[in-house]
Amino acid sequence: MGDSHAWTAAPAAAEQARSVLAAAWSCAVTAEGGREEFVGAHTVADDGRVLLRVPEDSALLAAAVCAPRGEPSAVLEFADVAPVPVRSRIRARLWLAGWMAVEEGYLAFRPTRVVLRRPSGAVVVDVDEFTAAAPDPLALAEARLLTHLADCHEDAVQRLTRLVAPDSLHGAVRVRPLAVDRHGLTLRIERVRGQGDVRLPFHAPADEIGQLTERVHVLLTQASAASCPRALQRQRADGDG
Repeated sequence: MGDSHAWTAAPAAAEQARSVLAAAWSCAVTAEGGREEFVGAHTVADDGRVLLRVPEDSALLAAAVCAPRGEPSAVLEFADVAPVPVRSRIRARLWLAGWMAVEEGYLAFRPTRVVLRRPSGAVVVDVDEFTAAAPDPLALAEARLLTHLADCHEDAVQRLTRLVAPDSLHGAVRVRPLAVDRHGLTLRIERVRGQGDVRLPFHAPADEIGQLTERVHVLLTQASAASCPRALQRQRADGDG
C-alpha cells in the first residue's frame, strides 16, 4: 500500500467551521438589540442554521419580532477552546454573519458570511461549502478523548514526542495533546517563552472511535521504534537535577 505516512490531509476550513459550531457550548450574539451571551442554548440544523433558545425577555428576541423586515441582521461568535489546560487555549474563533428570525419557538439564524480564524490566519468560508459540510466525526468526542489521553496516558504523550523533529522540542518544558480529528493528532509544545504546535498525521482517516484507537496505536508503534530526541533528553536531564 506504500508509505504509511502518505496521508497528510487536514480538515478543510468548512469542515473545521462546522466542527467548531457542533462542539461549542456557548456563543455571543451581536445585533441591533445589543450583545448577549448564551450557554448551552444553541443547536445546529443539518443545513447550518443555528437555532437559539433565548429567554422571553431577550433583547434579541424583541429585535427579531419587531424588525421592519422581520429578519434583523446579527453576528454570532463561537470560540474553539482546547479541552486540555494549555497556554492560549483558544484554538480558533468562528464568526457567522447573517439574518435571524423566530421559527417554532427558536431564534433561527441563517448565515450569509462565515469567517474562521485559526492560528495561521483568518479565512472566509464559502457559505455553500459550509452548508454542505459535516462536522468532523470525532468533534463531539474530542474533549473526552483528549482529557483521557492527557490525564491517564502521559507516558504515551511523551513517547509520541519521538516523532517530533528535535528542533521543535528545543527548550520544551511541557508537551500536551491539543487537538484530534479524523486526520491526525496535534501536540502543543510549551517552552519557557512561547509555544508551538506539531501535527502528527494518521496513515488513514479515522471516522469512528475504534479507528482512532488503531491510528494512535500505529503512531505509538512508530514512536517506540524512533530514538528519543536529544533536545527532550537534555530537558529531562535538567529537570531531574
